[in-house]
Amino acid sequence: MSRILVVEDDAQTAAEIVDALLDHGFSVEHAEDGRQGLVKAVAGGFDAVVLDRMLPGTPDGLGVLATLRATGAQMPVLILSALSALDERVRGLRAGGDDYLTKPFEAIELTARLDALLRRRHVPAQETTLRAGSLEIDLLTRAVRRDGETISLLPREYNLLAFLMHHAGQVVTRTMLFEEVWGYRSEERTNVIDVHISKLRQKIDVEGRPSLIQTMRGSGYILHATD
Repeated sequence: MSRILVVEDDAQTAAEIVDALLDHGFSVEHAEDGRQGLVKAVAGGFDAVVLDRMLPGTPDGLGVLATLRATGAQMPVLILSALSALDERVRGLRAGGDDYLTKPFEAIELTARLDALLRRRHVPAQETTLRAGSLEIDLLTRAVRRDGETISLLPREYNLLAFLMHHAGQVVTRTMLFEEVWGYRSEERTNVIDVHISKLRQKIDVEGRPSLIQTMRGSGYILHATD
């Protein structure tokens, strides 16, 4: 269950927000001013913060946000404000807010925006490097190395290797390769895969060591995860 901190000074608005979040299945705590909200938020344990922009006294909403980010707090913050002008929304987002919802608003939109923020927070970082033993692919630069030595591959060879490495340790069928690497809907009577596998082996294999790509007769190919 996600824990949400609501920092809102207006008692009625705060009660409505808390009720809506509880009905949605969240665990909720309420802080009635910036100082109290900051203490609770810094203490940690919250998955997201719903923060009123125009809190009375010091710190106000943006002050709370700035201090939170200065401490390294990474939880998503949804700013609530009656200030709907574009420059005010931009100020809030540039101060470290993750979303900005103007008052008045519907509870269903508030919970939907929180759900979206929480989904983004829990999406794992995209893998940018593939490794199989001493073989490595940088998916951003498309660089291929084995034992630290750069290997030059043609585009189709790179795509073939990347697919095999995404499935390292698993048998990959010829049909899978035709569909995913060549874009064919059905397997054609051609030795194109065998030719490319052979060329790939010549480039990535190391003399005196077993080939990383093994042929599984009647099944397809497997790229070993270790060497």
